Amino acid sequence: MALTNITLRNIKPSAKPYKLADEKGLFLLVQPSGGMLWRMKYRIDGRDEAGNAKRVEKKLGLGTYPEVSLKDAREGRDAARRLLALGKDPANEKNREKQARRVSAANTFSAVATAYIEKNRRDGLAAATVIKREWFLRIVERSLGHRPIAEIAPYEILDSVRPFETAKNDEKAHRTVQFIGQVFRYAVANQLASSDPTRDLRGALSNRKPKHHAAILDPKKAGELLRAIDGYEGYPLTRTALQLSALLFVRPGELRKAEWAEIDLAAAIWRIPAQKMKGRMEHVVPLSQQAIAYFEEMKGLTGHGRYVFPSIRSGLQPMSENTVNAALRRLGFTGDEMTAHGFRAMASTLLNESGKWSSDAIERALAHKDRDTIRAAYHRGTHWAERVEMAQWWSNHLDTLRKGADIVSIKSAA
Repeated sequence: MALTNITLRNIKPSAKPYKLADEKGLFLLVQPSGGMLWRMKYRIDGRDEAGNAKRVEKKLGLGTYPEVSLKDAREGRDAARRLLALGKDPANEKNREKQARRVSAANTFSAVATAYIEKNRRDGLAAATVIKREWFLRIVERSLGHRPIAEIAPYEILDSVRPFETAKNDEKAHRTVQFIGQVFRYAVANQLASSDPTRDLRGALSNRKPKHHAAILDPKKAGELLRAIDGYEGYPLTRTALQLSALLFVRPGELRKAEWAEIDLAAAIWRIPAQKMKGRMEHVVPLSQQAIAYFEEMKGLTGHGRYVFPSIRSGLQPMSENTVNAALRRLGFTGDEMTAHGFRAMASTLLNESGKWSSDAIERALAHKDRDTIRAAYHRGTHWAERVEMAQWWSNHLDTLRKGADIVSIKSAA
């Protein structure tokens, strides 16, 4: 006779365990201690000790009463019977689910992301890239870090980046989602997640047109900028950083992290290691006479340490990433007029407009990575002589602009 809720409420324990049968193999085991355990008895194909095929009787635990009600126990039994109909052992399936939950709980987003970043480090990715990914992990740590990676839903990822979108920082929102996707693809490759939920988020975030780095592109205004830099009355190292930014037009991070071990003044080159470069390829910068003079001046100030431009607070760290931009603001140039990164756009524009140099030489000087590695290697060697000549011409041209001489368009003069 099937069990009822009234029967269950009136159960009393006895000196020995006893069973109360329900239907279709379900029964309740009543313990002398008062504990009541739902069990399901079933048979499934197996083998005896001799290896012969036989029907084996097994039992499946379905929880305890009253935490698991009669209705819930019957639903658990029916689910187990459906597995049996498919030829699956319910007990084995339950153990697999338990193991999956244990693995999932151990593999939180934070744990998997940390493993992914460590792999990046072992693979030799640029230090700046690794640091940036660590930063992305920190900004989603509170919202996603504790969650088992296999259980994270697309809406949770969106919720973690919506504040950036609300603040109109679309790039930060998109790049954070990109990082999350990279972590998920690593998890999928290591069988820690079944799929990458960020694939379902395409088009979900705003995609307002990004604002380009502000730059002075007019020759006359460039001269005004150079004169203002020469008159900078702040920290002397900052003034030299501004001057070399214009001469060398490397990325701001590459300049502020420059080390004396990378610079060979006798050979007139600065060899920037691959791990410091955005494209993760070594970049060699030819030094003009003017650039060498600035480095020689710096040698007397910071040549005893590691960095050409050490932090004002600690010689063990490079100059802050905000130093050059802050100096430009102090000189009266707003963020809409000029930025540290803008020196690259200024050089690119004026070098191309001069008509004197090949576009390939200019691109190599800017360390823009060529997707074709064979072509990139060929062009590095082919344009070196032109780049050396161009570096000196550019420094001389900036001297001319600085003096405020009349600027004659080279194209019109030709």
